[in-house]
Amino acid sequence: MLAVLLAEAASANPKRLPMPSDPVQVAEEEPPAPARLPRQFFPEQKVQPLTPDIEQALIPKDSFKECDVCPEMVVVPKGAFMMGTPADEPDRFKGEDPIHRVTLARPFAVGRFTISFDEWDACLVDGGCGKIKGDDKGFGRGRMPAQGISFEAAKLYLAWLSKKVGRTYRLPSESEREYFTRAGTITPFWFGATISGQDASYKASIPYGDGPRGADSKGPAVVDSYAPNPFGLYQVHGNVFEWTEDCFNKRYSEDTPADGSPWLEGDCNKRMLRGGTWDWMANMVRAGYRENATIGAHHSFRVVRTLNVRP
Repeated sequence: MLAVLLAEAASANPKRLPMPSDPVQVAEEEPPAPARLPRQFFPEQKVQPLTPDIEQALIPKDSFKECDVCPEMVVVPKGAFMMGTPADEPDRFKGEDPIHRVTLARPFAVGRFTISFDEWDACLVDGGCGKIKGDDKGFGRGRMPAQGISFEAAKLYLAWLSKKVGRTYRLPSESEREYFTRAGTITPFWFGATISGQDASYKASIPYGDGPRGADSKGPAVVDSYAPNPFGLYQVHGNVFEWTEDCFNKRYSEDTPADGSPWLEGDCNKRMLRGGTWDWMANMVRAGYRENATIGAHHSFRVVRTLNVRP
């Protein structure tokens, strides 16, 4: 059985029953039920996928792991957002427009962290990932983000993980990536209109807008560094670029999917990257910034799992 960690607050405040001698009867409102706190479903066995009942009962901010070496997944809510950047956003680039509405009709699960070398190495030990070691670039492995991973190598990890737990894991679409980066915000960064070295790993010596100047990051940070965004996800800005499923298109068009699915037209020898990296300037770690790379290039990635939950 899955180990369930639950911190739940409940209060009992029963109404006083009216008595015959009461001169006036006043209707009392039923107090609202307290919101359920997020639950964590972690395996008690090496491999333990969610049961259908548990999966259908998941709500936003619940989290789970489906094996002892699997990535921790966080449920993000369904919703709609305006994808792209407005013309007055400082240092925006061509290709981040036109702004368009994207609607994600169901909640889905996202890796709380970028895949770490610990998780990548678990795949290698288990005979997966094509014996591709990746490249830590001298920064170390462990909880550091797995780097030196091509698009195709990331797909090998996803195939291994999906087979291991009997559930389908995948890369996010570009629109999903922007959606869970913004986490309900409309500013260039989920934490506001500007950025500092306290917020993310990036080249902070070059300020963004009216923001402060700081010290450049000396390298990537471990995956659980800095504060998580409102959805509970870490380092969605900066640190390392992450692959998405989408093929390269210079800018959005009438063919851009508006339902959160990946855009699989265009130049599919290149795929879209999101997030920015530790040695790039702030304008390239914004929520709406788009980058691309050939499928053989070496970057990092975060995983997504579609959920069988009520819309």
